Amino acid sequence: MARREIKGSRVLITGASSGIGRAAALELARGGAKLVAVARREDRLKQLKEEAAGMEGRIETVAGDITEPGCRQRAIDAAAMHYGGLDILINNAGVGAMGLFEHADPARVRRVFEVNFFALVELTRLALPLLKKGERPMVVNVSSILGHRAVPHSSEYSASKFAVQGFSEAIRAEFARHKIDVLVVSPGTTETEFFDSVLERTGEPAWPKHTPVSSEEVARRMVEAIRRGKHEIIPYFPGKILCWLNRLSPGLMDRYMKRFA
Repeated sequence: MARREIKGSRVLITGASSGIGRAAALELARGGAKLVAVARREDRLKQLKEEAAGMEGRIETVAGDITEPGCRQRAIDAAAMHYGGLDILINNAGVGAMGLFEHADPARVRRVFEVNFFALVELTRLALPLLKKGERPMVVNVSSILGHRAVPHSSEYSASKFAVQGFSEAIRAEFARHKIDVLVVSPGTTETEFFDSVLERTGEPAWPKHTPVSSEEVARRMVEAIRRGKHEIIPYFPGKILCWLNRLSPGLMDRYMKRFA
């Protein structure tokens, strides 16, 4: 497949105030992309825009909660107003929770799905008319290795990422007739603020120690995958091993996971 040019691409990215989203926004701006960055924290978005000021690309911002229809519409309107359209949608916003399912507040699963799945689906729906007119358009859904293998203490988060995986595979086939690519990015343990801002923490497994990768490395590999038109990447080697072992022997992985429940 021919490479996609980042310079001049019109990009909408959610969850852009920290972690992978922030790193990806800066990586794209360095490559000359024109972005609409969306997040709840307006002060963080202002800092992001200031940091990108000297780069080849450009960042406009929309502050708001992506689970709210009005925020999603403002983001789409901003892409149309500032750049005349949209080429790449990056659904990156996400939230998690920690603890066994039996101890979870029933509201927890609904909030996780509102952010991780329903907002992603509805923003994709809103973006579709612009993407159909875009230059080599693409939808990028940031999932997780937990969308391939669920783990204890993350039942709701895992379920939401399985939903993202299934949705992405379905629309990849459906959007092919519009020449819209769909990329799924499935990170593993990454150096972000994610675990500092979980919705609820009622417990946590004693996982074996492993070295996380940086948000910048995930962003770099994401942007390269966008250029190359790939369908999925797992930018974390232990995560690749986990997924491979789960495909090879799911029963063995079930027995292993019981140790952490």
